[in-house]
Amino acid sequence: MQKLSLFIICYACIFQMFGQSKYDQEIDANWFQLDLINDSIPGISLIKAYDEILKEEIKESIVVAVIDMSTDINHEDLKDQIWTNIDEIPDNNIDDDKNGYIDDIHGWNFLGNAKGENVLFANYEYTRIIRKYDSVFKDKGINDISNDVKDDFLQYRRAKKKYEERLTYAKNDKAYIDYYDTGYIAASKALKNYFPKKKYTKKKLDSLKNRYKDDKFLNVHLDYMLVYVQYKLTPKWIQDYKQKAYERLGKLLNLDYDERLTVIGDNPQDITNIGYGNNQVDNNLKLSMHGTKMAGVIAATRDNGKGIDGILNNVEIIPLLISPFGNEHDKDMALAIRYAVDNGAKVINISSSKEFSLYRKWVLDAIKYAEKKDVLIVTSAGNNGYDLEDPSLFNYPEDSDNGNNEIVSNFIKVGASSYHLNKGILNSVSNYGKTQVDLFAPSEKTLTLVPYDGYEREGGTSISCAIVSGVAALIRSYYPGLSAGQVKEILMKSGTSYDIEVEVEQSDKTKKMIPFSELSKSGKIVNAYNALQMAKQFSLE
Repeated sequence: MQKLSLFIICYACIFQMFGQSKYDQEIDANWFQLDLINDSIPGISLIKAYDEILKEEIKESIVVAVIDMSTDINHEDLKDQIWTNIDEIPDNNIDDDKNGYIDDIHGWNFLGNAKGENVLFANYEYTRIIRKYDSVFKDKGINDISNDVKDDFLQYRRAKKKYEERLTYAKNDKAYIDYYDTGYIAASKALKNYFPKKKYTKKKLDSLKNRYKDDKFLNVHLDYMLVYVQYKLTPKWIQDYKQKAYERLGKLLNLDYDERLTVIGDNPQDITNIGYGNNQVDNNLKLSMHGTKMAGVIAATRDNGKGIDGILNNVEIIPLLISPFGNEHDKDMALAIRYAVDNGAKVINISSSKEFSLYRKWVLDAIKYAEKKDVLIVTSAGNNGYDLEDPSLFNYPEDSDNGNNEIVSNFIKVGASSYHLNKGILNSVSNYGKTQVDLFAPSEKTLTLVPYDGYEREGGTSISCAIVSGVAALIRSYYPGLSAGQVKEILMKSGTSYDIEVEVEQSDKTKKMIPFSELSKSGKIVNAYNALQMAKQFSLE
């Protein structure tokens, strides 16, 4: 299809005209929606698409599932785009539509129980792997293992290494936050006569240091509070950080803790054991914000004068909770995908990834089920800065068999780009890979929603994933006759090419320059304007 290339523009000559983006200091809230030619920003040309292509009202509403953390379904900028299950009668404690989930009005929470208790912190996947296999593989070498369990043994060995590394980090992190917690308490007490309302400023702290130079006791606390002010720490930040540090040791890395036994009550090793969880899709919103952020990128109400503009409005978001602080269970992900498919989703956003997978086949089977039902799945490549071509690295969920051959046509993995038109166009945290990542999308300092009518900057491949999900939903809404596989093809082929070399870090910690086009299968950044033009062409064939 040679004519498809008509919509793919190479801007190599333009790159040389711009150094650092003019938005470096005050990046536009909606920068990812801007256009390279019109705005000198490597965005997705969404505003241009609305101005020049999407002038008439889109007729077909599209359902997008956000498989993630909690979502604030009452947010002022999102509440009109939340899916409602019209086949379920609210709060009657009856499974009216007989889908196995009682009172699932706006989606489902796979991290709760019928009593309304919800899991916020859960094991890492490698913690679960060690707990499952330690009695089988402990103190054994590769020569002691039969071929039928060799893959399990190799993953167990990787898990042990990762666990030890993370345990060391967790202990150091606890000591770090303990220092700031006790230091703040002690400093506040020592300085209470000077700051009775605890309104600390650098100017007044410096003044006290000059005035009491010889008071060593006071200066220790003044120095602490200067750091506190310099880095804009707050008591809430300290306590939130402390909670996560303590829970990491107490739950995420605790081999004796299993949230499935203590809270949820299902059998995580039985994919047929469904119906667990509850309908609280907006629980623990003060800490569990990620789902709201992703839904906001996709569906925040456009042109309402509030906060931000999402990618499209004629969309219904199904919040599906599977992501705790820790790692998702493969069972929850597989069942959430199936729930989304069975309830009409045409695009599924999974802005998460992990390095280990106990039951990857369950997830692969769910992805195949979605393909059969013509549903597109978009996932994030992860924020480790890894080259996923390294055979020692793993990134789940994925769409390949053990031989790294793609087995479905409805799965997209997204890396993160930035607003820089230079070697920094690759977001430094983003994973990448010529065969493992499909395409890139903007991220970095992107304004999105947070719970309780708030707005906050966010970055990483999670945002990029949500942007691609939004563009995919826009295409499927405007051109509903296109299949999931066709939408993937369009997104891959219609993206913007950038003739820029980027700096990446290799496994030996040395750095090298490689073309941005070599970081993914498509070598491109998603472009809504180009994609819609190409979608129109596809729809006419």
